[in-house]
Amino acid sequence: MRLVIADCSVRYEGRLNAYLPPARRLIMLKADGSVLVHSDGGSYKPLNWMSPPATLHVREPSEELAAEGVTEVWEVRAGKSDDRLLIHITTVHSQLHHELGADPGLVKDGVEADLQRLLAEQITRLGEGFSLVRREYPTTIGPVDILARDANGATVAIELKRRGDIDGVEQLTRYLELLNRDPLLRPVRGVYAAQQIKPQARTLARDRGIECLSLDYDEMRGAVDTQSRLF
Repeated sequence: MRLVIADCSVRYEGRLNAYLPPARRLIMLKADGSVLVHSDGGSYKPLNWMSPPATLHVREPSEELAAEGVTEVWEVRAGKSDDRLLIHITTVHSQLHHELGADPGLVKDGVEADLQRLLAEQITRLGEGFSLVRREYPTTIGPVDILARDANGATVAIELKRRGDIDGVEQLTRYLELLNRDPLLRPVRGVYAAQQIKPQARTLARDRGIECLSLDYDEMRGAVDTQSRLF
């Protein structure tokens, strides 16, 4: 990884042409060949960039550019197209080289698979007398996250999301239509479970007779001491 703070202008040429006028910026050059140009505000995203694979060529400026104060021209060429990123360096204020090594990647906590496992293990959160039939119950249009039976033996299909929106309600609706064609399962009702459920999704679910269940992931995995709470 190489980080350079420099006064520079940047021009992108290719499928889209874009120009950044002279200013002080952070230029990030990664080991995979990508180059990203950042400012000190406005967004976490770079102002401009070249995705890998890419190659960097550094050359002396032309007499015309040198007269304008440019000391170096960085040309970053894309590996799979004719796109290029031209960075005209005027002054380099600081730079840092550091080998970061291999990265294990992002490990997400509280993903849908974790919620599914925990709810299957704690199926009585849906109500007393509930029992698990199967996780990932197969259908012709995809697996239902959890299939269970309530205290009366009726079938319940549960769709799980980290953040519940309208698309999840639509997905569960399609599962319910299909499952209710099976004489061994019907009648099948639905439960839409998520850590957060948007108001529009709750409204649509209620209109379709689907119950909504909010899940506290930290509580389910035992990371919160609910016994010591006052409220």
